[in-house]
Amino acid sequence: MTKNTTREKLFRMVSVGVIDEPVNQAYDIISTGALLLNLAASILLTFEHISKCYGGLLLLLESATVLFFGIDYVLRLITANYLYPDSNERDSLIRYVFSAAGIIDLLSFLPYYLPVFFPAGLAVFRMFRVVRIFRLFRINAYYDSLNVITEVIVSKKQQLLSSVFIILTLMLASSLCMYSLEHEAQPDVFRNAFSGIWWSAATLFTVGYGDIYPVTTLGKVFSIAITFLGVGMVAIPTGIISAGFVEQYSQFKRIGDYGIEQDLRFIRFSLSRQDRWIGRSIESLGLPQGCIISAIQRGTEIIVPSGDVVLTPGDIVTIGAEPAGSEVPLNIREITLRKNHPWAGSTLNDLDISRQSFVILIKRGGASVKPRPDLTLQEGDRVFLLSKGKIGKLEF
Repeated sequence: MTKNTTREKLFRMVSVGVIDEPVNQAYDIISTGALLLNLAASILLTFEHISKCYGGLLLLLESATVLFFGIDYVLRLITANYLYPDSNERDSLIRYVFSAAGIIDLLSFLPYYLPVFFPAGLAVFRMFRVVRIFRLFRINAYYDSLNVITEVIVSKKQQLLSSVFIILTLMLASSLCMYSLEHEAQPDVFRNAFSGIWWSAATLFTVGYGDIYPVTTLGKVFSIAITFLGVGMVAIPTGIISAGFVEQYSQFKRIGDYGIEQDLRFIRFSLSRQDRWIGRSIESLGLPQGCIISAIQRGTEIIVPSGDVVLTPGDIVTIGAEPAGSEVPLNIREITLRKNHPWAGSTLNDLDISRQSFVILIKRGGASVKPRPDLTLQEGDRVFLLSKGKIGKLEF
C-alpha cells in the first residue's frame, strides 16, 4: 500500500498541470526551467566568443539539465501504470516507451551520453538533441488555447489531406507543362520533368525565389496563370483551419454557457476557523451521493481536489450537485424591505404568507441571520422566501 501510494504521488508530481500540492507545482516549474536553461545553453555555445568565456559553465549547466531529464524519464517509467490504468505493468511500460511523449523524453537525454560509447556518431547524436525542444509542448496542460491547434488539425485532417493532394497534383502538372515550354530554351535549367518541381513550389506558394524562371513568352504567360492559381490553392488549407478554429471556440462557448447549467449546480463558500471541515480531508467529509467538491481556491491557487486534500481556513470551496429532479417545483424569491414596507417591524411569526412559503434566510447588512419565529424584521433587510410552486407577484 505504501509503495503504491508513493508511486501515485510520484505520478501526480511528474504529470504536468497537476497543482493540488506545492511539490507538484514546483516540479512543473523546475522541469520547464531546466528545459529553458538547457536550450539557452545549447544556443549560447554556438557563439564562439561566448563559448570561449563561459564554455565551462554552459557545459556544466547542460550536463546538469540533461541529468534531470534522465531522472524524469526514469520516474515516468516507474509511474507508467498510472498513466495507462487500463493496462498491466508490462503493457503500460511498453505503451509509454513507444509513445510520442516517451520517445521525446528518451531522446532529450540519451543522445548526450551516446558519444561516450560511439564517438564516431557525435554529429548525428547532436542533431537528435534538438528533439528535446518538443518537451515544451507539455505546457499545453496549462493552456487550453494551445490544445485547440491539435484538435482542429485532427478534426479537419480529411479536408487538409484533400487540399494537400490537390496542391501536389497541381505542382506536378505545372512542372510537366513548364518543362514542355522551357526545355528547348533552357536545357540546363529544365533538364527533365522533375526539375520544374522547385519552380512550381516557389510559384504556387507565392515565394518567388527567382533562381529558376521562364524566359519564353508562353512560359511567362503560363507562370502568371500558375501564380494567380497558387494564391487560391494556399488559401484552401488556411480557410479550413480558420473554420476549424471558429467551430472549436463556438463549441467551447456552448459548453461553457449551457453544459454546466443543465447538468450540475454549483455553490461557493469560504471556510472560517470555526467550521467543522477545517483540518479534515475531502474523503472524510462524507458528502451525499451526487454531490462533489469540484474546486478549492487557496489564495491565488486553484486546487483540483483529490481525496487526501486537507481543508484549511480561508479556502473557498466550490461544491457541485446534480439537480434533484423533484416533481414539486421550489422557487426562491428575494425581497428587500424598503421604507414603509409592511413587513418591517413585524416578526416572522406574524407574516401573512402562504403555508407553502418559508423564510429561509435574512441578510442584514453584511451578515446572514438565521430565521426564528420571534425575529423582528427591519428596514433594509433582504428576505429570501422559499415557496412550493409558483410565487405570485408581490408588490409592497
